[in-house]
Amino acid sequence: MGAYDVIVAGGGHNGLVAAAYLARAGRRVLVLERYGHVGGLAISTRAFPGVDVRLSRYSYLVSLLPREIVRDLGLDLELRGRRYASYTPKSGTGLLVDNDDPARTAASFREVAGGESDHEAWQAFYGMTARVARVLAPTLLEPLRAPAEIERLVGAEAWRDLFARPIGESVDERFADDTVRGVVLTDALIGTFADTATDLSANRCFLYHVIGDGTGDWNVPVGGMGAVSQALETAARRAGAEIMTGAEITGISPTGEVTFVTEDGEHTVNGGHVLVNLPPAVLDRLMGRPATAPEGAQLKVNMVLSRLPRLKDPRVDPRAAFSGTFHINEGREQLARAYAQAARGEIPELPPAEVYCHSLTDPSILGPELRGRAETMTLFGLHMPARLFRENPDQARKQALEATFASVNAVLAEPLEDCLLKAPDGSPCVEAKTPVDLEQDAGLPGGHIFHTDLSWPYAEEGGWGVATEHERVLMCGASARRGGGVSGIGGHNAAMALLGR
Repeated sequence: MGAYDVIVAGGGHNGLVAAAYLARAGRRVLVLERYGHVGGLAISTRAFPGVDVRLSRYSYLVSLLPREIVRDLGLDLELRGRRYASYTPKSGTGLLVDNDDPARTAASFREVAGGESDHEAWQAFYGMTARVARVLAPTLLEPLRAPAEIERLVGAEAWRDLFARPIGESVDERFADDTVRGVVLTDALIGTFADTATDLSANRCFLYHVIGDGTGDWNVPVGGMGAVSQALETAARRAGAEIMTGAEITGISPTGEVTFVTEDGEHTVNGGHVLVNLPPAVLDRLMGRPATAPEGAQLKVNMVLSRLPRLKDPRVDPRAAFSGTFHINEGREQLARAYAQAARGEIPELPPAEVYCHSLTDPSILGPELRGRAETMTLFGLHMPARLFRENPDQARKQALEATFASVNAVLAEPLEDCLLKAPDGSPCVEAKTPVDLEQDAGLPGGHIFHTDLSWPYAEEGGWGVATEHERVLMCGASARRGGGVSGIGGHNAAMALLGR
C-alpha cells in the first residue's frame, strides 16, 4: 500500500479530527477502522427493528467539543442548547433548574431545600465553576501547563474546592440539602466508580463535566451523535485523508509499521507516525505487551416511549422535566449507599440514574410517522461497575435493568414500562448496555467509556499529553491527557504535536 506520513489507528471521533487537521496541513494520512463505519461510540442507530428512530446508542450529548475545532474544520453541525438544566423529583415536588427563568428556579429551591441558603450557595458555586470554565477550557487545546500555573489561573478558592480536596467535602460544606448535594455530585460520577468523599478521580470527572467549551453547557447534536461523526468524516475526506473501514489492526510496531486484516487478507503499511485512537489496553495488546484493563461503571438504557410518563407533581410539565437531565434517586446519601452496595459486589438496591429525552429538543431523529407520537429516552445509570456483570452477564443485566426500572418508577406517578413504545413484533423498545456489553460489542476494555481513568488537565513535564514511550507512536483518543468524552481534543492535540505547533 505504500507509505504514509501518518496512520491513524481507529476511526473514532478523535481519530477523524486528527486526520482532518493533518490532511489539511498536507500530510498523507490513512485512517484504519475495524467496523464498517467510522465514529466509534459517537453513532446513531436504529436499535429496534421496524421502528424509525435514530438513537444515539452510546455517547449522547456534546459539551467538550471546542468551537475552535468546529470552526477550523468547517463542520456542518448544529448543537442545540437545552432550556432546562435539570429536574429532580423529591416526594410530591421537585427541584427544577430553569435556565430561562431565575425566579422559578429560586422558588423551586425554596420549596425543596426549605429556604434561600442552598440557592445562594448554588449561584456562588456555579459562578465559580463558570469562571474556571472560561479560563481553563482554552488551555485544553494548548501544551500542558504546570499545576502551579493552573492554580493561579483558576484561583485559590476553586483550586481548593475542585482540585485539592475531594469534591464531596466541598459539596457538603457548601450545601445543606441532601437532594441539592446529590444533583451537584452526579457530574462527578458519570462513568466513574468513586467515593466522592475520598477519591479525587471524582474531582477530575466533575471538572470535565463543567468546563466544556468554556461554558459547561451540555448540548443536543441535531440528527443524533452520528451527525457529529458524519461531519468529522466529511471534513477528513474533504481534506484528503484516506479512510478504510472493515480494517482490523492486528499489530503496531514502534517503527510505525501497522498490520491489519480485511476481507481480502492481511496487509502491512508503514507510517512516519502512528496516532492511536484506541484504549491503552488495546495498544498494549497490539504491541505485544501485557495489558491491564480498566473498569467501566455505568448502565446505558435506550428507550422509545409512546408518551412521556406522568410526574408526581402535576404543576411541572413532563416536557420540561425530561428535556433537561432528570435525576433519579441521586441524593447525596442515596449515591453513597449505592456506591457501598456496588463496592460489596451487589447491584444497588435502588440504582441512581438520570434520563433525558433527545427528541424533545431535536425531533429530527424520529421518523415522520412517529413525530408527535413517540419520544426517545436515554438513561445513564451510576455505580454499575463491570465487576457486577462478569460472572453471569445476562442475568446481571436483567437484574440491573429491573432494579433501575423500580428506581425510576419510585419517582414517577405511573410505571415507565406502561409508556414504552412497542415494536411491530410486539416487543418493548428498550435495550440495556452494561460495561461487559461495551467490552464485547464495542471493544472497550472493561467497558470504560473514557478508555482509562481521567487525568488532570496539567502536568509538570509539559508537552501535549499525547506521547508514549515510542517516539513514532502517539495517543490521540480519549485516553490522551484531556481527551475524555466526545471532544476531539485528543485528536487535535496529537495533530498539533506532530505539526510542531
